[in-house]
Amino acid sequence: MYTETERFYRYQHLTGKGWVSFQVRYRETDLWIRARKNLEKEAAEAVLNSRLQLEGYIASRPEFLRSLGPLPDDPLAPPIARRMLLAARAAGVGPMAGVAGAIAEAVGVALKGLTDAVIVENGGDCYLDLREETTVGIFAGPDSPFSGKIGIKLDPSRFPIGICTSSATVGHSLSFGKTDAVSVIARDTALADAAATRIGNMVDSPADIQKALEAAPSIPTIEAVLILIRDKMGVWGNLELVRI
Repeated sequence: MYTETERFYRYQHLTGKGWVSFQVRYRETDLWIRARKNLEKEAAEAVLNSRLQLEGYIASRPEFLRSLGPLPDDPLAPPIARRMLLAARAAGVGPMAGVAGAIAEAVGVALKGLTDAVIVENGGDCYLDLREETTVGIFAGPDSPFSGKIGIKLDPSRFPIGICTSSATVGHSLSFGKTDAVSVIARDTALADAAATRIGNMVDSPADIQKALEAAPSIPTIEAVLILIRDKMGVWGNLELVRI
């Protein structure tokens, strides 16, 4: 879990005309949401629904919570748990590697009929469904020379989409690598989250960037990867970087 200090980047987003920003918290889940109107009640209901699905499934299948590797598919799993199972199998990691992205997307989809545009951010993992060109800034920790200085530019044809970031130096997510940030873009936000973990685990030093980028195409349907470690950067896929 991030502290409010670590989540300062949320408050760099101005509300702006026609937008409302609000926060939804439930246990470990802490979402920042931007929509055309205040949908805090509806978002809280969506969070609770997702959490109840996951907690019920974990109670019956504890390995879903503990496993660091893929588990067999389970067609009888509740929808969010099955999305995580499939994302984990595609990325080669444990199912919980996709939990933040899965919840972000589940909430965003639940709100879609109530707002024509929405951003749901869950600890650096984002689901975006927008109608205009957007730049998503990358925070890679206070010591990275790239942090807060580069962004990913997305045109309207890319939405809805997930952008998820894994880091060994920011936050408390489990990573076996040493990257400042690995960001992955995919239509499936749970997959983007799981893939960011997989690729981040492969990078202990700048010398590992190339092998990690070569592995990226083996993860089905991901669209782009950005790796930041120390003063080095690696990029693969459909990605437009801009200065911010």
